[in-house]
Amino acid sequence: MTAEAPAFDEVIHAPQRLRICAMLSAAQKVEFAVLQDELALSKSALSKHLSQLVDSGYVTQERSVRDARSRLWLSLTAEGRRAYRGHVRALQEIVAAEIG
Repeated sequence: MTAEAPAFDEVIHAPQRLRICAMLSAAQKVEFAVLQDELALSKSALSKHLSQLVDSGYVTQERSVRDARSRLWLSLTAEGRRAYRGHVRALQEIVAAEIG
């Protein structure tokens, strides 16, 4: 895996969207309810943040039915992973500049 070039991303930078991307980057896919619980967000607030990430091409949604219950699974796209890694590198550079 090559390192992504640092690139500040306004879509990802919002605190909750950054946390969503961090959780999704650590897994292949995460269920909506798990994200909601872990981030302590209302359904509508999480949906709003996810819509922005989906509209930017950073997150995909997949619905499935299990145990007669509809579930929404979320995952970062390849573009979303690149954008997230680049954003994290940009933040690391900002912090390193402040320390150095």
